[in-house]
Amino acid sequence: MKSALLHGVHLICIVSRHASLTSAARELNLTTGAVSQQLQAIEERLGFSVFERHARGIRLTDLGQKLVDSVSHHLLAIEENVYQLTRVSDSQQIRLKLTPSLAFKWLVPRLEDFQKQYPEIQIHTFAEGALVDSDNRNFDVAIDYGPIPYKLTEAELLMEECLVPVMSPSYLSKHHATLEAGLFWQSVTLLHDAMPWQGAPKDYEWLYWASQQQLDFNTQQGHFFNRTDMAMSAAEAGVGVALARTALLGDEINQGRLVAPFEPIKANAGYFIITHVDNPPTRLFKQWLRQQSVIDKS
Repeated sequence: MKSALLHGVHLICIVSRHASLTSAARELNLTTGAVSQQLQAIEERLGFSVFERHARGIRLTDLGQKLVDSVSHHLLAIEENVYQLTRVSDSQQIRLKLTPSLAFKWLVPRLEDFQKQYPEIQIHTFAEGALVDSDNRNFDVAIDYGPIPYKLTEAELLMEECLVPVMSPSYLSKHHATLEAGLFWQSVTLLHDAMPWQGAPKDYEWLYWASQQQLDFNTQQGHFFNRTDMAMSAAEAGVGVALARTALLGDEINQGRLVAPFEPIKANAGYFIITHVDNPPTRLFKQWLRQQSVIDKS
């Protein structure tokens, strides 16, 4: 009886991380009906309602919230301790999906640190063509770029992004006179990420930047790429001015390969963690991702 109660409380903690029973059922690999029946049974055992059902999904009742707050960290600690005690030489695998730009410019240079801390966990990285298809759930963890607020309520914001125009030193020198005369944006070639996220206009980021700067120039001219790192590479080659995402800027500025004569601005967008499989390895990986994002801010 006690084990059934513990199982039920664990189920409540899992479901509480989701906005709907359907989303929770996907994580649990159960039908929505099965999850609903199990919740009803545990609520009868507890003697009070844990969730309120409404048109858009579910939410915790006041008593349900108190229950989750009081037990969730204990359950997590138990599972993490069991995982640490049962770690074996066999590798744990995490299927990770993200965009190529974020993979090459942000994740890969940091992976050695994760490997040193958790040598038994293998990261299988799948960098998709341009956008992360979060609807296809053939992954354990995904990192997607999108507007704030993000389209999936259960997604976790990893880090906010900022935008900054970058160009090669020679390109800036070539257009320095127009910068002084206030004609810079009428004379330069814009380099675009034409697919920041699904459904965005192809000049969205430059249009957003111009509006935030209260500037009026043609944001639809220039060259278009389906990846931010390609636009940044074109800027480094002297083709024009790219709107770089600061998280994807490595040593290009310090090494003088790119210059940024304008201050970064908040992009009103960021990188979001989407979890399909919630287990100790994926939680350790997500914890490490959060640590890396904090390092970036410091």
